[in-house]
Amino acid sequence: MKRNVLVFALFAVLVVMASCKDEGYRDFDRQARQVDVTKLSKDMQKVRDYVPPFAVMAHRGSTYWAPEETEIAYRWARNMGADYLEADLQCTKDGVILANHDDNLRRTSNIELLYGETIPASRLAFYKAHGLSEDEAKKQIEEDRKTFEPYYTKSYFYDELAKLDAGAWFVETKAQLVEITGATFSLQNISTLEDLIKIAQGKKLKRNASHEREYTISGTWDPTKPMDCLTYHFEYEDDDKDAGHRPGIYIEFKESWLNPSDFEERVYNELKRLDWNIIEKPSAAGEPFYKGGKVNVGNTNGRVILQTFSLESLRRAADKFQGKIPMCFLLWKGTGATDIKKVTPEGYASFVNLGVAHKAHIMGPSIAGAPNNYDDLDEPWMALIIKRAGMLNHPYSFDSYDQMAKYFGKYNFGYKTEDDDVLHGVCADGVFTNRTEISLQYMIDNGFRAKEAAQTVPDPIEVLKDLGN
Repeated sequence: MKRNVLVFALFAVLVVMASCKDEGYRDFDRQARQVDVTKLSKDMQKVRDYVPPFAVMAHRGSTYWAPEETEIAYRWARNMGADYLEADLQCTKDGVILANHDDNLRRTSNIELLYGETIPASRLAFYKAHGLSEDEAKKQIEEDRKTFEPYYTKSYFYDELAKLDAGAWFVETKAQLVEITGATFSLQNISTLEDLIKIAQGKKLKRNASHEREYTISGTWDPTKPMDCLTYHFEYEDDDKDAGHRPGIYIEFKESWLNPSDFEERVYNELKRLDWNIIEKPSAAGEPFYKGGKVNVGNTNGRVILQTFSLESLRRAADKFQGKIPMCFLLWKGTGATDIKKVTPEGYASFVNLGVAHKAHIMGPSIAGAPNNYDDLDEPWMALIIKRAGMLNHPYSFDSYDQMAKYFGKYNFGYKTEDDDVLHGVCADGVFTNRTEISLQYMIDNGFRAKEAAQTVPDPIEVLKDLGN
């Protein structure tokens, strides 16, 4: 008898707890409809609409199928039919803008083996080749040692980084994939922003017989303007494996301390130089996102989307770009100065309002699920707040069918919400994905992909095999 009473009491407690949890969700649902949210202006909405609905962003090209943010990763993503090639931006000691995620290069290159913790021995010859005498070059190297941080991108010239292998680590971790595809994962370079754009345009790096990329450097070294005295002339050629897609690029400003204080202006000018700055050179009116089953985003005014986690970088980008290029404010739950800490409707709305105030058109919340298991910042009530602001919602990062189904309405989080009349279970307007093939297939199978886009997805392994031959 006592045992039955205890079981009944435990059951009653669980029912009450579940009821309280559901009530908490419902309360947040109600608050999400009532909390103050700033709406995008009509001008900002116009720029927001430069972005294709339910866009697929190939996160770092791929973190699964190829060494991230390398030429082969981006060529693969382009040929798979991703709408955007996603990249992180950093700057070298001599001003070359990189497409590279880690500020410390040990994880994704052989920098530790090649250079160790010292300034590369080749730097003396580099200085002499660009106008310094031997004594001047030695003196300059002594100055360099004062600020040199081993393995960090900002401490090296691009000419030094170009000698690194950014793919060998992937060969070691994905030996079976290498064997199946025969793809050239090793001898990949640290990518540049220019590389990213050229690949989006159907080009590939021009290489010599030793598979080294070809480029020249002009100018004379000037220690008073180290980022502006030398010019790199990178060489490219038509990609014989190009599948005809023309994706856009989705580029991230990292934490402001990683790069020079004028970094946003440098990116603005580089986009202008490469004819990808729509403020300076807009696309023709009416250019479609898709043509004949091929991605055409790279030829539209949505060709570039900016993104950042950093409030300081968001402010600087707002000052420079003035909200005239689509911008995404990324969300992360943590203890940092600009991390979201209080995940309530009021706290969440405060970040959305910050985004609107600093000329962002898109919010980028983290999602739950393996393998990253991030905090879920894209629950239905959160997505509702973003929608109330008139912003797009581009969550990160998708790795599985289950994640796609959860945030695109098939699973609907396992419970009904008061937001279903607005969201219809869909908590995203696009996805950052490490598995382009999964995300594209889900979009096609469930009616999210535009009818003008391709309605079949290439085999990812076959695409790699093709690139490897």
